Amino acid sequence: MPLPNEPVTLTAEQIRQLNEKLVTMRHDVNNQLSLMMAAMEIIRRKPEAAERMWAALGEQPAKLGEAVGQFARELEAILHITRP
Repeated sequence: MPLPNEPVTLTAEQIRQLNEKLVTMRHDVNNQLSLMMAAMEIIRRKPEAAERMWAALGEQPAKLGEAVGQFARELEAILHITRP
Protein backbone atom coordinates (compact mmCIF):
# COMPACT_ATOMS: atom_id res chain seq x y z
CA MET A 1 0.00 0.00 0.00
CA PRO A 2 1.77 3.16 -1.15
CA LEU A 3 2.17 5.83 1.48
CA PRO A 4 2.37 9.54 0.73
CA ASN A 5 5.81 10.79 -0.26
CA GLU A 6 5.25 14.16 1.39
CA PRO A 7 4.19 15.03 4.94
CA VAL A 8 0.45 15.02 5.42
CA THR A 9 -1.00 17.95 7.31
CA LEU A 10 -4.27 17.44 9.11
CA THR A 11 -6.50 20.26 10.22
CA ALA A 12 -7.96 20.34 13.70
CA GLU A 13 -11.32 19.47 12.10
CA GLN A 14 -9.86 16.40 10.36
CA ILE A 15 -8.34 15.23 13.62
CA ARG A 16 -11.70 15.74 15.34
CA GLN A 17 -13.42 13.72 12.60
CA LEU A 18 -10.86 10.93 12.86
CA ASN A 19 -11.35 10.84 16.61
CA GLU A 20 -15.13 10.59 16.15
CA LYS A 21 -14.64 7.74 13.69
CA LEU A 22 -12.30 5.97 16.10
CA VAL A 23 -14.80 6.34 18.93
CA THR A 24 -17.55 4.95 16.69
CA MET A 25 -15.39 2.00 15.63
CA ARG A 26 -14.42 1.26 19.24
CA HIS A 27 -18.10 1.37 20.24
CA ASP A 28 -19.10 -0.95 17.36
CA VAL A 29 -16.34 -3.45 18.18
CA ASN A 30 -17.24 -3.43 21.88
CA ASN A 31 -20.91 -4.01 21.03
CA GLN A 32 -20.13 -6.96 18.78
CA LEU A 33 -17.80 -8.51 21.37
CA SER A 34 -20.43 -8.02 24.08
CA LEU A 35 -23.01 -9.80 21.94
CA MET A 36 -20.60 -12.68 21.37
CA MET A 37 -19.84 -12.96 25.07
CA ALA A 38 -23.54 -12.87 25.96
CA ALA A 39 -24.36 -15.58 23.42
CA MET A 40 -21.55 -17.78 24.75
CA GLU A 41 -22.77 -17.30 28.32
CA ILE A 42 -26.31 -18.27 27.30
CA ILE A 43 -24.96 -21.38 25.56
CA ARG A 44 -22.93 -22.25 28.65
CA ARG A 45 -25.91 -21.90 30.98
CA LYS A 46 -28.56 -23.27 28.62
CA PRO A 47 -27.01 -25.66 26.11
CA GLU A 48 -30.45 -26.17 24.55
CA ALA A 49 -30.27 -22.55 23.33
CA ALA A 50 -27.08 -23.21 21.37
CA GLU A 51 -28.74 -23.66 18.00
CA ARG A 52 -30.49 -20.29 18.32
CA MET A 53 -27.31 -18.55 19.48
CA TRP A 54 -25.06 -19.85 16.69
CA ALA A 55 -26.73 -17.54 14.17
CA ALA A 56 -26.08 -14.51 16.36
CA LEU A 57 -22.49 -15.59 16.94
CA GLY A 58 -21.92 -16.22 13.25
CA GLU A 59 -22.91 -12.67 12.27
CA GLN A 60 -20.53 -10.89 14.62
CA PRO A 61 -17.14 -11.49 12.93
CA ALA A 62 -18.37 -9.94 9.67
CA LYS A 63 -19.76 -6.95 11.56
CA LEU A 64 -16.44 -6.53 13.39
CA GLY A 65 -14.55 -6.73 10.14
CA GLU A 66 -16.81 -4.15 8.52
CA ALA A 67 -16.40 -1.69 11.42
CA VAL A 68 -12.61 -1.96 11.30
CA GLY A 69 -12.56 -1.89 7.48
CA GLN A 70 -14.73 1.22 7.33
CA PHE A 71 -12.43 3.04 9.74
CA ALA A 72 -9.36 1.93 7.77
CA ARG A 73 -10.86 3.18 4.48
CA GLU A 74 -11.70 6.57 6.01
CA LEU A 75 -8.26 6.86 7.59
CA GLU A 76 -6.56 5.96 4.31
CA ALA A 77 -8.64 8.57 2.46
CA ILE A 78 -7.74 11.32 4.91
CA LEU A 79 -4.04 10.38 4.89
CA HIS A 80 -4.02 9.95 1.09
CA ILE A 81 -2.93 6.32 1.32
CA THR A 82 -3.71 4.55 -1.95
CA ARG A 83 -4.23 0.88 -2.64
CA PRO A 84 -2.66 -0.72 -5.70
